[in-house]
Amino acid sequence: MVIDHGEAGTVRPLALAWVGRQLGHGERIVRTEVLHGGITAEMRRLTIGTREGADRDLVLRTFVDPYFVEHAEELLNREADVLTRLAGTGVPAPGPVAADPTATHCEYPSLLMTHLAGCTVLDDEGVEARVPLLARQLVAIHAVRPAERPQEYKAWTTADAVVPPDCADAAAWAAATQVIREPAPPYEGRFLHRDFHPGNVLFDVPPPPGRPASLRITGVVDWVQTSWGPADLDVAHCSTNLALLHGPAWGARFAEAYEEAGGVLAATPGERLYWRLLDALAFAPGAQSAARPWREAGRTELTTRAVEKRLDAYVTALMDTLG
Repeated sequence: MVIDHGEAGTVRPLALAWVGRQLGHGERIVRTEVLHGGITAEMRRLTIGTREGADRDLVLRTFVDPYFVEHAEELLNREADVLTRLAGTGVPAPGPVAADPTATHCEYPSLLMTHLAGCTVLDDEGVEARVPLLARQLVAIHAVRPAERPQEYKAWTTADAVVPPDCADAAAWAAATQVIREPAPPYEGRFLHRDFHPGNVLFDVPPPPGRPASLRITGVVDWVQTSWGPADLDVAHCSTNLALLHGPAWGARFAEAYEEAGGVLAATPGERLYWRLLDALAFAPGAQSAARPWREAGRTELTTRAVEKRLDAYVTALMDTLG
């Protein structure tokens, strides 16, 4: 998901005209809403009024940050292609409607896609029920066998780039950094979401009228980083996010839940540790960026300092597994 950088709810004029050209006869935008929860782009829900009087929703992703604008053509083309390929796989993902990755028509690079019902759930309450659902969903994503493989995964940090938080256990972080300095372990490639975490998963909460109050996943969003690589890397990323959101123990619990759901991880503890540290260490010094959307979603206690402490505790716990 995303964070708004423009006026609340406002769609820029050129983008508004572009979206209008994608609509059916008699359709019009009747309402816009900023969607919060991420750090890479603007995202807005557009409610479309139809001639029949019914409404439908679309989502507009817009890259405005200079870094993402520079890479927008690659990122948005990849996401549109992935969303097309996911149709019919059983993975609940949006459908692409139109793309303007080079800002030919809009003020900024943009992607228009269908809207999925549901909402993100980031509260501590109920996490024990959500973790198995997240794990089963990730196993299903890894089971996708695309006709063409996406890009090979890219590591999001290196040993030389790691900057421990001020509160960090220096010895543990030094040892952890040495682990990822080694060559990556061999792996069997899988189709990766590459940014799978609770902020990119939608739940059916509360259930529609007349439906039992059973928790279920209604969508997985934000496919711009889709890659080919080890299942451990997706598991590691969700584990780190859960550790920071709910406490370090939930990182380990997610990896267990993934295997319980039928997922296959690296063969040895050392190989698993490599991938989990490669992801966890990438969150330093970026804890502030991770914490901001969580606070916007209501987790106000997750200050940068609090998240850094949890990150340190998680890294330390991972290193303790070495014995």
